[in-house]
Amino acid sequence: MRIKSIEIRFQGLMLRMGRSIFELVSAGLDIFYPRQCAGCGGIPSGSGMHLCWDCLADSVFIKDPFCSCCGDPVAGAVYHAFECSWCRRTHPEFVMARSAVRYRGTIKKVIAAFKYGKQCNLAVDLGSLLAGCVQAHYSGVVFDGVAYVPLHPRKARERSFNQARLLAADVSRRLNIPVLHSCIKRVRFTSTQTRLNSEERKKNVRGAFEATMPDWTCGRRILLVDDVMTTGATVNECARVLMDTGALSVHVATVARG
Repeated sequence: MRIKSIEIRFQGLMLRMGRSIFELVSAGLDIFYPRQCAGCGGIPSGSGMHLCWDCLADSVFIKDPFCSCCGDPVAGAVYHAFECSWCRRTHPEFVMARSAVRYRGTIKKVIAAFKYGKQCNLAVDLGSLLAGCVQAHYSGVVFDGVAYVPLHPRKARERSFNQARLLAADVSRRLNIPVLHSCIKRVRFTSTQTRLNSEERKKNVRGAFEATMPDWTCGRRILLVDDVMTTGATVNECARVLMDTGALSVHVATVARG
């Protein structure tokens, strides 16, 4: 517990200090408080990281074929661009959505530890996957800002942090894109989406968000990030309120795809 507490404090410092200074401090901490892989308990892969190479190799990275719009992967041989039935039916508000890995195996365990176990230090590892996803799929897009899916104040008090905000901050540091901390707010408390189907999820989040920086977002290209995308209902609703305020485009990136 003591190790986690120290790492969480330095996670905040990392976002404000230079990379070289952080690595020096991290190396010093490793001498007295050796890091363990969050997936298997082994030795992490590199300085400041909390996952080992074996656990990273266990991740199922998303690659073709997948929906050209929402990025949902499909099994089998597909040799042409296609849109999934959900995208053809709903016409998403975002330009496209992409995820780094599938929400299964070790990554599912790690995201649960990050999100529910308050292991905020894992934002470094998950942020690295997320930034790599952005660079791989959106290399030709110049983003004006990074937005993230907000928590309702009630949920924020219960959890004490927003995992999507931590991911946005890490991506911002890696890719040099400013974070839009007040771009979207959640104005209605919603029940968990876990046991809802696609249509129920869409209704559950309808009207739950509000854009708060219309003068700034108008005419801008926004990168919207979150930890996991399942049906896309939540990120699509966030994209809708941004587009309604005049955003030029919204691209979605998540660590994992359910």
